[in-house]
Amino acid sequence: MKHYAGLDLSMESTQVCIVDDNGRKVVSEKVESSPEAIAMMLERYGPIERAVIETGRMSPAICLGLRELDVPVVCIDARQAHQSLKTMKANKTDPHDAAGLAQLARTGFYKEVHVKSPAAHGVRSVITARSHLVEARVRLDNTIRGLCATFGYRPGAGQGKAFLERIMQAAHIPGLGDAIASLLSVRTELVQQIKEMDRRLRLIASQSQACEILMTIPGVGVQTSAAFAAAVDEAGRFRQSRNAGAYFGLVPRRHQSGELDWTGRITKQGDGAVRKLLYEAANSILTRSRETFALKTWAMKIAKRRGLKKARVALARRLAVIMHAMLRDGTLFQARGRIEPVCQR
Repeated sequence: MKHYAGLDLSMESTQVCIVDDNGRKVVSEKVESSPEAIAMMLERYGPIERAVIETGRMSPAICLGLRELDVPVVCIDARQAHQSLKTMKANKTDPHDAAGLAQLARTGFYKEVHVKSPAAHGVRSVITARSHLVEARVRLDNTIRGLCATFGYRPGAGQGKAFLERIMQAAHIPGLGDAIASLLSVRTELVQQIKEMDRRLRLIASQSQACEILMTIPGVGVQTSAAFAAAVDEAGRFRQSRNAGAYFGLVPRRHQSGELDWTGRITKQGDGAVRKLLYEAANSILTRSRETFALKTWAMKIAKRRGLKKARVALARRLAVIMHAMLRDGTLFQARGRIEPVCQR
């Protein structure tokens, strides 16, 4: 008889529920949240046909670890699982969630999610760390401006050397100098760490053929190319390149029911960081790039008809499609419309 398992993960422990072909519960118990402990528990109850876990912080490490131990595990979309589990049990508990996931594993009523490789997660961790460091620096700058304004001094906009020089002019103000000195020392360290993250990203991009391919597009730099390549991870998992636009939430939301049928703003699902970088790349093409090519001309026509903001979104979606096709086929972007193959290393 085949057995199916549902795994409800948490930081310290995991609730495991095993059911048989008929949906009857075989066992439900809690084990340590590690691939070895989960695999050992599953092995005690015979071969498992399929185990199911939800997407979450612990999912990549647990899923990849279980696959290395030859456990047939599937990672499913947590949003879809939530809607299914909500209809199964009135009370939300770990045993109920694990039992619901086991039933999903048995029936096959789920949407499988790709689990990214450790290398892709490593690139994403550098990009995420850099993003948080930049946010911390911006908060410090705004705090310094607010303190200066309290004493009647306005340092003005900016973040470079001129801004620091204007801040230092306020150091002689009684009651303000010590606070500014402390904040500036922290700011200096933050700037150094941001530069270190930038250096690591440049190193990653220089060693990645995918980044070299993507950076042939005007407006696509080191961070955008690295983030996009890490988010896609395996280009072959998309059957069509146009699915990349929907994957990053850059397609309009649609609701249809009977006579009701409306189309709204973009869904904003998927990786928000990559979506933001694609939008910035589109803005760079439209407002900074001096080169004229077919993609930019197409977006400028949309800008004249619908406005610059919608043109940026449309171009970001088109960039996602083009970038995926380039990764899939190993081709370079050519401004005149020609696409050249990349020689394999």
